[in-house]
Amino acid sequence: MPKDNARPAVAEFIGTFTLIFVGAGSIVASEGLESSSLIGVAIAHGLAIGVMVAVYARVSGAHFNPAVTFGFLLTRRIKPALAGVYWVAQLAGAAVAALLLKELLPSGPTEAVHLGVPALGHGVNSGAGVVLEGILTFLLVTVVFGTAVDPKGAFKSIAALMIGLTITIDILIGGPFTGAAMNPARAFGPQLVGNYWSNGWVWYVGPLVGGALAAVLYEWLYLPGRSAEEPPPVDEGIAE
Repeated sequence: MPKDNARPAVAEFIGTFTLIFVGAGSIVASEGLESSSLIGVAIAHGLAIGVMVAVYARVSGAHFNPAVTFGFLLTRRIKPALAGVYWVAQLAGAAVAALLLKELLPSGPTEAVHLGVPALGHGVNSGAGVVLEGILTFLLVTVVFGTAVDPKGAFKSIAALMIGLTITIDILIGGPFTGAAMNPARAFGPQLVGNYWSNGWVWYVGPLVGGALAAVLYEWLYLPGRSAEEPPPVDEGIAE
């Protein structure tokens, strides 16, 4: 792999690894606690993403989510070959994180929560789950574009905080109903390692469609005039 691709790929691997290791790990850790543990799980996911965005935004753009990368691809903000590298790195980081959780944490709690695999809540069917995941991811990708991509939007220095907070509030509302993954990699790692695939397609279709709609809509309405043939260099981060 060329060095120019290796640097962002490693960043995407580490960032996604952190999300799954901390996020799914917090679900395992909260097993048996009171319902207030939802707040802890939401904060754990939000902090993991916020910290990693702050660290790696200048290196890879800090996507850590195939749905975010898909939005960048559709708006021609990343080249197809590099998007493929990102997807491989994200899915690999998620799988390694889930594997370590399975090997390092007690088997009882880990098995009880299926390694933190997102699941549909009681009374929520797969159709509703797809729509909910799509809406939650739409909100996330809108915040990414509004704080980290739009040069006239909020200052890029607060992008990490805003993206992390969006993850947190999305989990607070969506966690009980879909797990609020908003991220195919967040679902893939625990699903693969734990071999839990029930309604698995929900966490791929919903986030990819919701993220794509958010990216295309924001680009069309608020970011006119940029040459689609010259996407910004990765080293400039997602703020360009």
